[in-house]
Amino acid sequence: MIYVGTDIIEISRLNKFIQNYPERGLSHIFTPAEVKYCTGKRNAPQHFAGRFAGKEAVKKAILSAFPEIILPLSAISISNQENGAPFVTIDPGINIQLLSLQISISHSDTNATAVAILET
Repeated sequence: MIYVGTDIIEISRLNKFIQNYPERGLSHIFTPAEVKYCTGKRNAPQHFAGRFAGKEAVKKAILSAFPEIILPLSAISISNQENGAPFVTIDPGINIQLLSLQISISHSDTNATAVAILET
């Protein structure tokens, strides 16, 4: 079966959340590697929003396939291949069998969006 998840977020909305809850907010959503990657970028809020939209899209696709599991956003990690393409890693403690999980992330000056395609 193939499942799709999508998400869009206003960058300013996520940036406000991060400013209001800097430590707890970041660690509740992002892995340490994601925080390091995003804070190392010139426009960190844009990159955090892209990662957030990606995590939400992945979560929607996975929960469509496995509605019984609990999947915190921090169990989803988004990294980049050498060519810049994003890829997803799911915490091994989340016991699911995936054949393929692809993600695409994009952003403008004001919004970030992502699409995830899952094959089980």
